[in-house]
Amino acid sequence: MRGVLGQLDQADSGSAGERDLTVIDMEASIEHLSRGTLRHVDTLLIVAEPYFRALETAGRTVKLARDLAIPNVFAVANKVRTPEDAQAVRDYCAGHDLEVVAVVPFDESVTTADRNGNALLDVAPDSPAVAAITSLADRVAGRQAVSGQAVSA
Repeated sequence: MRGVLGQLDQADSGSAGERDLTVIDMEASIEHLSRGTLRHVDTLLIVAEPYFRALETAGRTVKLARDLAIPNVFAVANKVRTPEDAQAVRDYCAGHDLEVVAVVPFDESVTTADRNGNALLDVAPDSPAVAAITSLADRVAGRQAVSGQAVSA
């Protein structure tokens, strides 16, 4: 489970008409949900890879998120290599009433950048993964609706 988003109302942000957006990238664990430390977030993005154990973790995560009454819980399919990978994530999520809002393709440039200790944006700003994540970030930041058709590169 990774990717927690919390938004503050404009009264909390100090600027009329603006909203603060806090993004927290968390380790792949359900600990923060099981301890209830995320009970006050508005939106939770569950990043799910197309592998059995990753999908099972996504299923446990969505249950805990709903137990905490997090109002907006969505899935992001990650490291998707084939249409079958994307479909496996969509099918699993559909069985858990979890909407997939983005599909991030497997991208070797992510692995290369990480291996070399570089930021992906610095070494491959036009990569397919960056395009998919940028589109999702635009949606989350309010430029587009988060729910609806999934985005992909």
